[in-house]
Amino acid sequence: MQNNFYFLRKFSAELSQKLVGMRIFTCFSQNKDELIIGFAASNEKKDVYIRASLLSDFACLNIVTEFQRAKKNSVDLFTDLFDCKVLAVKQINNDRSFSICLENYAKQKFELLFKMYGNRANVVLFKEKTEDENKENSMYEIIETFHKKLQADWEIIYENIAKNITQNYDFFALNGIKKTFPTFDKTIFDYLEKQDFSAQTTEKQWEILQHFFSIIDENKFYVGEKNNITELVLFQDDALANTRTYTSAIIAINDFYYSYSKLTSLDKEKAEVLKKLLKLKIKTQNYLKKTEEKMLSFLDSSRNEEIANVLMANLHIIPAKTTTVTLFDFYQNNDQIIKLKADLSPQKNAEIYYRKAKNEKIEIAQLQKNIAQKETELKTFLVHIDTIEAIIHLKDLRKYVKENTKLFDEVRDETTYLFKRFEFKDFVILVGKSAKNNDLLTQKYTYKEDLWLHAKDVSGSHVVIKFRAGKPFPSDVIEKAAQLAAYYSKRKNDTLCPVIVTPKKFVRKPKGMADGQVMVDKESVVMVVPSEFL
Repeated sequence: MQNNFYFLRKFSAELSQKLVGMRIFTCFSQNKDELIIGFAASNEKKDVYIRASLLSDFACLNIVTEFQRAKKNSVDLFTDLFDCKVLAVKQINNDRSFSICLENYAKQKFELLFKMYGNRANVVLFKEKTEDENKENSMYEIIETFHKKLQADWEIIYENIAKNITQNYDFFALNGIKKTFPTFDKTIFDYLEKQDFSAQTTEKQWEILQHFFSIIDENKFYVGEKNNITELVLFQDDALANTRTYTSAIIAINDFYYSYSKLTSLDKEKAEVLKKLLKLKIKTQNYLKKTEEKMLSFLDSSRNEEIANVLMANLHIIPAKTTTVTLFDFYQNNDQIIKLKADLSPQKNAEIYYRKAKNEKIEIAQLQKNIAQKETELKTFLVHIDTIEAIIHLKDLRKYVKENTKLFDEVRDETTYLFKRFEFKDFVILVGKSAKNNDLLTQKYTYKEDLWLHAKDVSGSHVVIKFRAGKPFPSDVIEKAAQLAAYYSKRKNDTLCPVIVTPKKFVRKPKGMADGQVMVDKESVVMVVPSEFL
């Protein structure tokens, strides 16, 4: 209700008492959708600043006696008003706007209109036309607006803003409440409905309206919270919690402004943290689903150890240099076709199957370990999400984030979402997801001290081990990162894969190279088994 006509009428009257006789000494913007106007007094009165917040979802005025202008990123506006004297503050009749009437030393007059129309709020400067200018349509012309995007405001005719409406009983009886009092908002209609207004006779309705006007004429303003939203009203409302009562419209709107901003900041900061936590939650759930499916697939289809046993039991009948052999499988109780490497003996082929079986057991054990770790992480995320959703004060939210610095550092880390992220022995390993994403990783998110890896002579992901100050890269960390580089490449299914390892400072991208392509000036190569598991 901070922009309701009935409140603005009282606010502008109080503002007039403060500003008349003062001169504008500054007018600037340092935040988008916010205008600051400073008024200097010629006597011992304090300077006064109007802060007009004109956001699409929140329009409100705030009056302060001190304001520190930023040293940069601020711009002067409405410079024609500098050193102009305030003659009056005028409420526009039956409209959610008021104007400050000003005059410069040359006796040129201006009207600075505060148009508080919700998502179309704006500040518009009118200048009085000179004697030789056409005054047929208006005595004023628009010379500047704060929100340039509101093009329709350039068509405003100052004299036509006020709405002169007959507001007596006869007009009300004939035309109804909405035409008689178009300035009533939802808050007022809700109040009237609590008096069972619609069910009353016309005479009784008029009585209720007169009583309502007597209440708002008492110059009392109420600020409180309803449904976790700060509200300012002109009458007592039992639904308001933590109600503060004021007799000054300026003090009331200042309380409203700061309380609303604090709650809004809480909502915004909470939403930002929750959004990223929910993203981590979904990512963890997807990882668990994928990993559990992979482990079940291993358990269902892994027969390498059984095949090796069948080969060892039939070494004497397997012909040399053959690529397949049909043998009776005593596990399945039927004949099975088994693939062999022709250049290896039957026993060596059996050893390969035993090695595959051993690697599968290691991978299954690692999968089980990863699943247990991710399940623990998921439970942690869920606890944090529930706790944050229950926080109702901004300082408590910031304290909670500070107390959980490690978690929220990860939440704020863009790399968590841009690249595949792994951790091994406290080292972060990042893996690119596509050719363009590889470029982003190598060119923007990797520094010269980081270690860069890539499968040799084939296309694949760029892999980076992030540098830790004072910590050399351990050989087993390099091996794990190399296995990832091999796995996320065209050599994924090879038994062994050569992987380039080099400090990022030796990797460059000459102009004209395709997405993901780079030049490596100095490298070493390691041979690893491709693996996704750390």
